[in-house]
Amino acid sequence: MVFDAINRTIITERLILRLFQESDAPAVTRLCNNYNLYKSTLNLPYPYSLKDALGWISRHEENFEGDRFYEFAVTDRESGELYGAVALSNNQRFSNGEIAYWVGEDYWGKGYATEAAQAVVKFAFEVKGYHKVYARYFQSNPASGKVMEKLGMKEEGILIDQIKKEDQFEDLVCYGIVNSAG
Repeated sequence: MVFDAINRTIITERLILRLFQESDAPAVTRLCNNYNLYKSTLNLPYPYSLKDALGWISRHEENFEGDRFYEFAVTDRESGELYGAVALSNNQRFSNGEIAYWVGEDYWGKGYATEAAQAVVKFAFEVKGYHKVYARYFQSNPASGKVMEKLGMKEEGILIDQIKKEDQFEDLVCYGIVNSAG
């Protein structure tokens, strides 16, 4: 993982994580307007419109500059193709943040979420000096839990019937990792 502070990018073996641009909105719309992605995410609306994408992207620069939230486009290092997103909140008071990610269904099972999330955890610990990174996933989406385990995160508990999605209550499984170097 290499963080380029000037260009605000993170480079991994196969990926470049960069800030979203307005020109990404059509691709974001195409990837997010997917029922299977919607049902496994906490805040994604469905159907997902171009207006949703533009509104979401419009806040990224200010959040990044304000050290509140870092939202990266997950893109192919060679072609620049957009695969998804990875985000990290910044709770400065407690020196921690929550990581969240999504990858378009066409790219599931290829390790992109894991590679992007690993890079962002390193960014949190090595660049931003976090003490802890945590994450949550719907118990009905065990693939997301597998990503968390690959990051070295440990299960910390389950919030029973925490979220209501499509008139069904969902358990949220909580994972976390503490910076062993700090």
